[in-house]
Formats: sequence, C-alpha cells, structure tokens
Amino acid sequence: MPHPPAADARLLTPSQVAEVLAIDVDDVMALVLAGQLRGMRVGESGQWRIDEKSVDAYLDDQVEQTRRMALWHQSQTASFPELWGTGAIRNPD
Repeated sequence: MPHPPAADARLLTPSQVAEVLAIDVDDVMALVLAGQLRGMRVGESGQWRIDEKSVDAYLDDQVEQTRRMALWHQSQTASFPELWGTGAIRNPD
C-alpha cells in the first residue's frame, strides 16, 4: 500500500519520475504500489504525485545495490593465491 509523503515534500508527477529514472510510467506506478516510492492521489480526479525525496532514496538504494554486486563479482573472479596473499596477482588495482 502506498505511503503518503511528508507535508513539506516536493511532489512529482509519474511522468516526471519516469523521465528521471528513464523507465515507463507503468514501471513508476509499480514502484509506488510496491512501496518503493512514496506517492499519493490528489484532487478529485485522483492523479498520482510522488515524493521527490523517495525518488532520491530509491536512486541511492539502487547505487548501493549496484556497488555491492560489483564487489561480489570482483570477489568471484579473484584467484585463491590472490586471496591467500601468495602467488601471482592476476588483476592488480
């Protein structure tokens, strides 16, 4: 279930968020409905607005996840001698 943004939040339309994230509006709405972005319906027509801070937090989470995956993949390509500190180093920094 979507969570409403804070009272002082800057609200963005789903299309603005889609442009920032370079994804489809339907994908933005899926993120809102999954609780990964905070949004709310406003007005009589019930148009969605998304909290800008939640978009920033989502991007930060994606960067951290990517960083961790890169470190994991690096550890998977290391040779045992590299890990033990003996032998030739295949991929020096």
